[in-house]
Amino acid sequence: MLWTRPLTMLPLLALLLLSELVRTGFVVSALPLTGPGLGLSPGVIGAMVSAHYLADGLGRGPMGLVTERWGLGRVLAFGALTGLGLGLLTRFFPSAGWGVALSALWGLLFGALWPGVMNASHAFAHPGRVSRALAVSNLSVAPAILAGVLLVGPLMQTRPEQGWALLLGAQGAALVLGALLWRLRVPAGAAGQDAGSVWRGWDRVAALLPAAFAQTLAPGLLVTLVFPLLERLGLRLPDLLWPGALAGLTFGLSLWLLGRVADRLHPRLALTPGLLALALVFGLAALTGPETVHGRLWGLAPLLGVGYGAFVAGWNGLVARTLPQDHRAAAWGTVMAVEALGYAAGPLLGGVAWQWAGPPGVLGLAALVFVLTEIYYLWPRRGRFVQGA
Repeated sequence: MLWTRPLTMLPLLALLLLSELVRTGFVVSALPLTGPGLGLSPGVIGAMVSAHYLADGLGRGPMGLVTERWGLGRVLAFGALTGLGLGLLTRFFPSAGWGVALSALWGLLFGALWPGVMNASHAFAHPGRVSRALAVSNLSVAPAILAGVLLVGPLMQTRPEQGWALLLGAQGAALVLGALLWRLRVPAGAAGQDAGSVWRGWDRVAALLPAAFAQTLAPGLLVTLVFPLLERLGLRLPDLLWPGALAGLTFGLSLWLLGRVADRLHPRLALTPGLLALALVFGLAALTGPETVHGRLWGLAPLLGVGYGAFVAGWNGLVARTLPQDHRAAAWGTVMAVEALGYAAGPLLGGVAWQWAGPPGVLGLAALVFVLTEIYYLWPRRGRFVQGA
């Protein structure tokens, strides 16, 4: 087991998965597919979604401070209650005014969830397993997000009553978990050089922010271009099934093995090779055309899995070593807010690169971003900030 308190971490991770399933299902599936039938215009739907994500992104740092003072469990319970209220009112009493207001409030309270989970995973991780515990916490939500699209979406198209029942039931279960975690408080790190002022130790956090922005910018470039890219390369989704399985297998092995390196030696020993591998994957993909893509997939897939696994383990370990211990939740929130901004900027820059140079332009830009991030980590003056304790 990765954590010293599994009976706390497992319900907390379950709450995260349920919350992300509901959020993805609500904003990606329920609102676009059933909102017009409920009297919500596309403009109102867009305002609800934008208000939610804007409040979530901007609120992660401040909400980290709130959880430190009020307790993580209480904030998460109020967030789950707000999400359930928004779902019920949208389903039965839709309104533009409170729809946007409640969406923003839900986003603000949701901003405590991710930093809170990562801080708890950090605090309760077994010594020597911090990088792996954080990586598992970070990635565990992927099936829930996929379910919000691939399960809730078809239900909303064919049997919307069942789709809404699924969303409201999942959010109700999240509220029950939030109530069970009501008394949860995450202990701060041992007092040391960061004790005292809330601003102490944040120079090291600031040193992480450019790289946090860049390394989410790179995958964000492809958010709106996946299907146009596949079409340009002459690929179908079934063509990616077995290479994707190979990438997943190598990702898991890389995450576990290089996570041990990150925990026992130093996160940069996993992070820097991971960034280099990702830059190589995107650089080679930029040089791949329809006539060579099928053959190269089998070489790029394991390299992508190894690179991404190493990167995830190294990055989480590095953040864990760098954040100020006395205000870890707020620091996690700040780093994750900047990551969200990088991911949000990706589609715009990806669209410009696509219009300018097509697939090679987008993939080459992603490779360049990873190379620049690698240079940033290897820059000697960064060492005093990001080497960690």
